Amino acid sequence: MRLLVTGGAGFIGSAVVQSALKSGWHVRVLDSLRDDVHGSAPSFSDDVEFVRGDVRDTDTVSAALRGVDAVSHQAAKVGLGINFDDAPDYISSNDLGTATLLAAMARTSVDRLVVASSMVVYGEGTYRSSTGVLRPAPRRGEDLDAGIFDPLGPNGEQLVPGLIDEDSALDPRNVYATSKLAQENLASAWARTTGGVAAALRYHNVYGPGMPHNTPYAGVASLFRSAIERGEAPQVFEDGKQRRDFVHVRDIASANLAALTWSSRSAPGAFRAFNVGSGTVHTIGDVARQLSIHSGGRAPIITGEYRLGDVRHITASSERLRIELGWSPVVTFDDGMREFATAPLRPAAAKR
Repeated sequence: MRLLVTGGAGFIGSAVVQSALKSGWHVRVLDSLRDDVHGSAPSFSDDVEFVRGDVRDTDTVSAALRGVDAVSHQAAKVGLGINFDDAPDYISSNDLGTATLLAAMARTSVDRLVVASSMVVYGEGTYRSSTGVLRPAPRRGEDLDAGIFDPLGPNGEQLVPGLIDEDSALDPRNVYATSKLAQENLASAWARTTGGVAAALRYHNVYGPGMPHNTPYAGVASLFRSAIERGEAPQVFEDGKQRRDFVHVRDIASANLAALTWSSRSAPGAFRAFNVGSGTVHTIGDVARQLSIHSGGRAPIITGEYRLGDVRHITASSERLRIELGWSPVVTFDDGMREFATAPLRPAAAKR
């Protein structure tokens, strides 16, 4: 069986490649090696076939699909970005790229797809108030300026954050989130139209060895690690109490393999979304403190700064993935952070 991993030279993609090889797949990687992601050319073992090219190029994608049985689609521009000027690149890289891939798949017999999605499609997480479960409106700049970071209920009461599941309403609140939801919708349309099977994995906060180094598009764990390596204190926005689910990249890779197994036994035309999280809740401040402790770096600084578009609390229920795919994470938060505190990062990418 041959698996095509788009973006297979990247942080998550390379972990999927290694997991697939260990599971007996023959692996082909398609990656453009764009210079704002890759600081140096990656190296692959001899048992990986590498194709350098852009997922938006029809001829390249068609060639990469030859002889393939399934696709793990990891190629994407990630992160919240710098400002709205990033919007065209997000939509082109993520949505045009996915549409080009799916159109090429529709012309072949390749009928199994796993697409990398994200928790950001939900927007703010789910909360409980005195009147029941609700999803609050986006936070207001004037509240954030005043240091009021937690969303409040309609009567001004404090809300209690909870776990969000796949049946929750979708509310993408930035360009990246919008592009990820569009990828899901494209995959669903492809499955219904062609009889293929697609799984969308909504990754929560992924971290681990090989994260991108010192880039505004990287995850917060990488930004903290990069600061520590520079001898600086990690800068923690808001009050550091933002709740997240941090999941190790090796667990993300195993979820991709579980989703491929699910796709092989599902009915034609099926599409299913799955949260992928560790199942444990930690704060962003927890991550900064653990990384500082395990690396011997400077203690974090709580800045009170914020970014419009960031959500306050978003944590996953991954029960669907556990029950339907038999998947469970194996890397604990403590073990993962201890490893990550001194693990190598991906070389710094070029600045645009």
